Amino acid sequence: MRAATDLLELRPEGLFCPPAGVYIDPHRPVARAVVTHGHGDHCRPGSRVLLATPQTVAIAAARYGRDAFARTQALAPGETLRLNDATIRLVPAGHVLGSAQVVIEAHGRRAVVSGDYKRAPDPTCAPFEPVPCDLFVTEATFGLPVFRHPPVTGEIARLLASVAAHPQRCHAIGAYALGKAQRLIAELRAAGWDRPIYLHGALVGLCTVYERHGVPLGPLEQVASQGKALMGEIVLAPPGALNDRWARRLPDPVICAASGWMRVRQRAKQRGVELPLVVSDHADWDELTATLLETGAETVWVTHGAEEALCHWCGERGIDARPLALAGRGEEEAM
Repeated sequence: MRAATDLLELRPEGLFCPPAGVYIDPHRPVARAVVTHGHGDHCRPGSRVLLATPQTVAIAAARYGRDAFARTQALAPGETLRLNDATIRLVPAGHVLGSAQVVIEAHGRRAVVSGDYKRAPDPTCAPFEPVPCDLFVTEATFGLPVFRHPPVTGEIARLLASVAAHPQRCHAIGAYALGKAQRLIAELRAAGWDRPIYLHGALVGLCTVYERHGVPLGPLEQVASQGKALMGEIVLAPPGALNDRWARRLPDPVICAASGWMRVRQRAKQRGVELPLVVSDHADWDELTATLLETGAETVWVTHGAEEALCHWCGERGIDARPLALAGRGEEEAM
């Protein structure tokens, strides 16, 4: 029986699976790309074939256009695809709509590339499903013990309390266009906020994709020139928009940001955030370590984040772990 590490190797284009002949989340165009989810540091245009969940295929088309890939192939969770000497299936990762772990089986061994994932409940996407495996590739965006995300219900309650306390101001929340914005909307609806939620134009297209795939978001309106009409309302926008001229149309906004990084007070202060909301679409320290134990993996590769801390934790428990230096990763999607 071959080693589990024979199922994956790092090449200049990204992570490659030799038995299947495919790349997973490549950062350069390749012949066939298996993509875990639609964020830009995982899903890049230009590959000849895109293989992903139906939702991720739709998100890629919305972001890059239908000609970004010569061909797309949708693989629904639960389906198995034979590629050369390997089988591939996609299992929910709980990160954003359509996000999936890539499960590869060949030569009697199993490897799982998790992409980005979280374990907290999210009404806008399927929950993470742990898969027993020999080799597990994990993110470590928040891979330090200081990062323990609070329940999202409490953060939403803080937001609504601030809205009630400042009826003459609007609350402008910096939220990434894919995943975070839709999750905040759904959580606000669950908390009883039934008024229109106002959107920066950059968020509209992906909200439409979510609704087309069965995620109800309630009444949404695009911010135009409402001015004082937005007093007491909630506005969502890309984080960068709250620091440019676009934000000047908002009436005395309470600047908010929804991110796991809001646990770090200095980051909130540097970004001029008045109301930091610790809402993350990535696993925190406890979720990362619990997941590694659940998989039972004897080998763990750790990417983008605090690799050293998680590798040290693994070493203390007899798990063979090492950093995997994947190019092209950054904090843009780590919201």
